[in-house]
Amino acid sequence: MDRFYECFGEVEDPRADNCLHDLLEILFIALLASLCGARNCSEMAEFGEAKEGLLRSVLTLAHGVPSHDTFSRIFRLLDPLAFEAAFRSFTAAFARTAGVAKPKGVVAIDGKALRRAYECGQAHMPRVMVTAWGAATRMTLASRLAPEGNEAAAALQLIGLLQLKACVVTADALHCHRAMARAIVEQGGDYVLAVKANQPALLRDAEAALAAAPAAPAGTAEKAHGREESRSAVVAVAGAMAVKHDFPKLCAVARIDSRRGDDPPVSRYFLLSRRWPPERLLGIVRTHWDIENGLHWTLDVALDEDLARSRKDHAPANLAVLRRLALNIARAHPDTKTSLRRKLLRAGWDDTFLFDLIRHMR
Repeated sequence: MDRFYECFGEVEDPRADNCLHDLLEILFIALLASLCGARNCSEMAEFGEAKEGLLRSVLTLAHGVPSHDTFSRIFRLLDPLAFEAAFRSFTAAFARTAGVAKPKGVVAIDGKALRRAYECGQAHMPRVMVTAWGAATRMTLASRLAPEGNEAAAALQLIGLLQLKACVVTADALHCHRAMARAIVEQGGDYVLAVKANQPALLRDAEAALAAAPAAPAGTAEKAHGREESRSAVVAVAGAMAVKHDFPKLCAVARIDSRRGDDPPVSRYFLLSRRWPPERLLGIVRTHWDIENGLHWTLDVALDEDLARSRKDHAPANLAVLRRLALNIARAHPDTKTSLRRKLLRAGWDDTFLFDLIRHMR
């Protein structure tokens, strides 16, 4: 509790001075409810009523349990930047207490559409949440709602919030531009950025450099889920590309050829800030996709994020951050054999386990 209050106490209460319920108590109940699988403000209020006796053992609740309208109003009005900053502060403090190592290795940047968080008539343009994912710790490091759907701008904001020493930032071709490379280097990190036809000059020069390089590919082969897939990688020196394209720290280019079953092979190209061996590069690129399986898929399966209809004001961004915080806490629990979904279910059934999840907050 003390750690939670210390980190989230900096978030300004957006309500009038005569409000009844304490802001930090509302946020704490919302977090506990999310750890028990609550997916919206109505379910948070239902959780509070069902667990009022338990909550009163740690909270004052001078005016009882907040209603679902109170939860909704809070998340609509809270400043999302301040709330996300408190999330980062709490995640860092929680990780230290729980013995989770500092982020290193691959930090994957990717966006996820909040598919149901759209206003009437705007189903074609849902909000997009961009996340920095620590693949080694399997935790969300930071997240930001894309302004006007601009994922590239949100990703740049995220990079500016992180210390990237000993980290390799991976991102898809949307983020392959010199501003992203410069931001990563300034924060002390390295990068592996996919390059496609959206950067035709860079792609053309990367293809030429690889064609001129001696072929010394390294490969892997996997068989799982009823399919076989093979991958091979070639890495070549970038030559004068860094100067020609004003691309900070561009050191090498790479091509990964992958083939699944009898399908034709697919080639993907990358810009690298360091000349990694092909075997290492294959591991880095493979690890990038953990953000899809470890975060995006889990958010949809465990907390039904794709079905969340909260769409007014700042509610989509704030509730998305809350869901990621709940998953961070559940993942930090030492029981690695139980799925996240089962942990959330057990937290709802077993009060002792719920407080065991958050014991590092005290």
